[in-house]
Amino acid sequence: MSVVERQQGWSREEAAAVGMVLAWHAERVGAEPAIISEQGNRTFAELNARANALVRALRRRGLKAGDAVALMCSNRPEFVEVVAACQRGGFRMTPVNWHLKGTEVGYIVDNCEAKAFVADARFPASAREAASLAPGVIAPLAVGGAIDGFEDYEAAVSAEAGHNIDDPVAGTQMMYTSGTTGHPKGVYRKTAAPVSPLLVKLTETAAFREGDLALVTGPLYHAAPLALNLSFPLNAGVGCVLMDKWDAEETLRLIAEHRITHMHVVPTMLHRMLQLPGATKAKYDTSSLRWILHGAAPCPVHVKEGTIKWFGPVVYEYYAATEGGGIFIDSHEFPAKKGSVGKPLPGVVVEIHDEDGQPVKAGEVGTVYFKAPEQGRFEYFKAPEKTEGAYRGDFYTMGDMGFIDEDGFLFLTGRSAEVIISGGVNIYPAEIDQEVLKHPAVADAAAIGVPNEEWGEEVKLVVELNEGYRPDEDMAKELLAFAAANLPSYQRPRSVDFMAELPRMPSGKVLRRTIRDQYWQGDKKI
Repeated sequence: MSVVERQQGWSREEAAAVGMVLAWHAERVGAEPAIISEQGNRTFAELNARANALVRALRRRGLKAGDAVALMCSNRPEFVEVVAACQRGGFRMTPVNWHLKGTEVGYIVDNCEAKAFVADARFPASAREAASLAPGVIAPLAVGGAIDGFEDYEAAVSAEAGHNIDDPVAGTQMMYTSGTTGHPKGVYRKTAAPVSPLLVKLTETAAFREGDLALVTGPLYHAAPLALNLSFPLNAGVGCVLMDKWDAEETLRLIAEHRITHMHVVPTMLHRMLQLPGATKAKYDTSSLRWILHGAAPCPVHVKEGTIKWFGPVVYEYYAATEGGGIFIDSHEFPAKKGSVGKPLPGVVVEIHDEDGQPVKAGEVGTVYFKAPEQGRFEYFKAPEKTEGAYRGDFYTMGDMGFIDEDGFLFLTGRSAEVIISGGVNIYPAEIDQEVLKHPAVADAAAIGVPNEEWGEEVKLVVELNEGYRPDEDMAKELLAFAAANLPSYQRPRSVDFMAELPRMPSGKVLRRTIRDQYWQGDKKI
């Protein structure tokens, strides 16, 4: 019996095993919305048909299972089509950050060994330059308009049949980490990792049901939005509303308009939403929300408290990264463990190691290490030395610092590369940021270490102000006084600088290193 003949009787698990879970949902809820966006909508049936057509189009251009597809695309339906096609065509899909320079995009497209390169016509110069640096690409396709040297994506898809392919093969994804030095690194698994304890917990708490809709708040080329904003609900048969660019009030408007039930955000987004005027918040009915998930960076306690007070006990936090991980905390656990990112989920082993690689006692700060699964361990693609550097025996690290308390809850204090060492004392900038963000003038803040002849480093506060506040000497004095009143002496900033907008990753995480490097030109700070 062929695959096609079996499809009507597939279980969801059987369909998922060959990358056809969306086809399974299309048979059952085909007329329901899968994608809603400014660039167009797709029902589950339409999304499934176009994914099948794209597989055929890529095969016609020479791709086979195991080949790589690079995707540089904004949040639009075609992004999702490529993801779905790769899932069933056996292709290894790599999304690319469209904020990167053309040369940087070209490095990733070439490094991931892409044979197809799907690029958004919003970024023609980057796409052309990247394609010129990736000689292995045999199928360049342009989405949403023309790019010199690229075929038209829509024409390629429209020329093919949309019925289910009869030989699906489960594809994979290879994400590239942003990295703070050198080239981005591809996170690669030769074999699939076992079912993640985090996914099990998310499924349990999300409790998806018919009629739910999820809001995609972040750029889909980023690992967390792709996995948690998009793939997670879609694979459950829940449609997604795509935001082209995140905005605090627009988020509330979309929640009210579409009766959004689920969304994944980063702490910066929560902070900006909380800072909206009361009258603005009151305009929108957000009572449909049952599940707000956040991660990517430590969430200031007052932001978390404000979010729970506003939306109710529907706020969940996780700690994980492209490489793996699985820490979780809900709204009910939070009050007793304010500032924690949660406890390891069943099957997840976490240890805190000192500089010598030895586990430390409860409450002591060190580097956070996760025990790798027996199967499906990650490696950095074509970078064995980087893979080796991330592992310590069976344990790996994402470079974060923190401690585990006596009850097993993990608290993050910053990244090892960001630790400020002043007079031999380790100062964790995330702790300073959390306090300073409580000041009403502060939209965002980044504490950094700057050179000090006597102490090695001293703390400087770099601040982005809210509208209506002047970045002048009086404001600097006010912020220093506020910090002095709320922080221990060794953590207090000695100076304040202002920036119109702090540099950040599209995920919302502040690029502290980018800020800090401006003050270390000619010095040896790593």
